[in-house]
Amino acid sequence: MAGEFYREYLRETKSARKRALLYVANPNKFTAAEFLIQYHEERGDKILLFSDDVFALRLYATKLNKGYIYGGTGERERMRLLQSFRSSPLVNVICISKVGDTSIDLPEANVIIQVSSHFGSRRQEAQRLGRILRPKANATGGFNAFFYTLISTDTHEMYYSNKRQQYLVDQGYTFKVVTDLYEPGSFEGVFTRKEDQRALLNEVLSADVESAAKDENAAIRDDEDLSRLELSGLGSKKKKKLGSLGALSGADGTKYMEYSSGHGAKQRHNLFRDRYR
Repeated sequence: MAGEFYREYLRETKSARKRALLYVANPNKFTAAEFLIQYHEERGDKILLFSDDVFALRLYATKLNKGYIYGGTGERERMRLLQSFRSSPLVNVICISKVGDTSIDLPEANVIIQVSSHFGSRRQEAQRLGRILRPKANATGGFNAFFYTLISTDTHEMYYSNKRQQYLVDQGYTFKVVTDLYEPGSFEGVFTRKEDQRALLNEVLSADVESAAKDENAAIRDDEDLSRLELSGLGSKKKKKLGSLGALSGADGTKYMEYSSGHGAKQRHNLFRDRYR
């Protein structure tokens, strides 16, 4: 982490969300994400940048001039961004929150950059990894998938990352820890200069992290409710029908009859089978 960010991280003891935002919005992590995006865009890859923190998601998207989707994004804007990502060679990056874990399907993506995640969730790791494992051809005719998790060292983020890495190992995957993506001074990003880092720190310290997540959580609950509704078959299969007590009692010629469906019939011994025919 940048020195000033790490100092504030150690000082912050009241708000866990604010501490998390400090290591997610760490300018060194931001520059690493910026470098990876530039590298993969030049290759012609399709990139998803995941951030569970909504404030950080907006920060990355606006500073990098990329489209983003979170719980508060309208349906029309969401569909426009997704269609552009799927079909346009000019739109190769979407920044997306945890609503993309289950409710958005983007098989075209072959690169994931994860800057913020849900603690040590193995389920989330599997969902995101599965997005880029579908076979797809790149411009050179090969098949490639890249999954990056950017971690601020010496923070709680390392503990959660170790749990998620252990899941990958248990599933038979391997991973590589890279500490230096580029030579110092060889890449200049949005927050390379100290004065820009201090301005970012002031923005992070004054951020309202609680309200930023309200729309996100509401959208996730709506998606979960819709999924349960579809699974139970209540969406369109159940229909109301007008009737009357007279019709139910046989006034219009309807007859009520009891019959056996045949399910659960008892097996009888051969000696008694003829008697009960």
